Amino acid sequence: MLLHDKIFYSCAFFLLGVFLFSIFKSAWLIFIAVGIGTIYFLTINDRRWLRILPMMLAGAFYFQVYGLVAGDVAIPFGKDVRASGIVTGAIHRAASQEIILDLNGPYDGKIKIYAQAYPRIPYGAEIVISGTVSAVPDDQSDYFLKEGIFGISKFPDMKIVSTDQGSLAMENLLLIRERIIRIFNRVLPPDKSALMAGMTIGAREGFSKEFREMMSLSGTSHLVALSGYNISVIALTIAPVFGLFLSRSVSFYLTAIFITLFVVMTGAEASAVRAAVMGIFALLAKERERQFSMKNAIIFAATGMVMANPMVLVFDLGFQLSFAALLGIVYVLPVLEAVFKPEKSAFLSWKENALTTLSAQLAVTPLLLGKFGFISLTSILANILILEFVPLTMSLGFAVAAAGFISEFIARIIAIPAGLILGYELGVMEFFSEFSYPFEIGFFGLGMAVTYYLILFGSAFYYEKRFR
Repeated sequence: MLLHDKIFYSCAFFLLGVFLFSIFKSAWLIFIAVGIGTIYFLTINDRRWLRILPMMLAGAFYFQVYGLVAGDVAIPFGKDVRASGIVTGAIHRAASQEIILDLNGPYDGKIKIYAQAYPRIPYGAEIVISGTVSAVPDDQSDYFLKEGIFGISKFPDMKIVSTDQGSLAMENLLLIRERIIRIFNRVLPPDKSALMAGMTIGAREGFSKEFREMMSLSGTSHLVALSGYNISVIALTIAPVFGLFLSRSVSFYLTAIFITLFVVMTGAEASAVRAAVMGIFALLAKERERQFSMKNAIIFAATGMVMANPMVLVFDLGFQLSFAALLGIVYVLPVLEAVFKPEKSAFLSWKENALTTLSAQLAVTPLLLGKFGFISLTSILANILILEFVPLTMSLGFAVAAAGFISEFIARIIAIPAGLILGYELGVMEFFSEFSYPFEIGFFGLGMAVTYYLILFGSAFYYEKRFR
């Protein structure tokens, strides 16, 4: 077995160990699985796997230790308290704000605060709160644990003690993000501005409840989840600029840093982190003149994110949807293309977009059914009509943002064609949200999901070899 294959399967077994322990919370199950695997490979006299199987135990152990360390908090639940802390995250909406507060002594741990829109509490502020802190509800504990949050306080009294207590770099990145949103708000109407902010920098603060519901019913919510396209636009723009003045090696490192800062600025969503890690791997392969392996890039990105926070593997739907959709496009799409042979010259590349959407939809269906109980059957049509315009929309959005830092007049000129395209996309979303045909199912459990994926990807691998 080659070294890169050993690393690949070691990562795969590590992730499997994290997954099994996350679901069943039993170390004995992992020991039994490793024992059965060991006996099997000894029986067939194939000892190559015996050094890799224990990675399942490593994954389970890592998850358990992480949970113990993360759960070591001191928060007086159910009592009126006066406590201080540093704001490590804040989401500001028109009528409310959500604040993540890292408590100072004598208390310890992070809590989430739901508050009125004003006074606006910025990132890095030290604040004092007076109110009740409740424990996270049991039915939401896994989600909040993934975020490192153990308590909730609703509308406490708050007073800002000082500011600029957070990371200076993070504060500046958030200021840039807020300025980009303001630029969009000044040069575009509200709905168009909200959609552009979502598509370019993943900002959803301007989304109303009706807007979110429209995107969900039309099956287009993924358009505002930062993905590989955002990263590729930045890489293809920044890398050549650095390459004009600097060596290839220095250009690579600066581009990687720039991509990292962009992801942090936009909130470090799972899809953006995944795309950034894989994009940096691709740039590294090019810089070192090595062949880029999509399979290894996917597993390395997943393993790195899980090591940073093992809770995301099972408890972060965004993480699951991002990787599932990518796997669908990488492994299912080539089979569909071999069968249907799409023509790129067709109107709106409708067949190519349809197959891309279908491959991603097939891969995420169990996750959507398990979480929401339904999927939109009209989402493929909506995406056929929109996807061809998404690259141009994002490019114009980045151009508007860049111009806005120099001249609002230039930004308004660029916003004219951007507004026309956004209007068309919003019209498609609204139409398909009103004529949505959801497919509903009462129950879709883990066993059904595993069976579904075995059939889907097993069939893809079989037909991929047949059509090769």
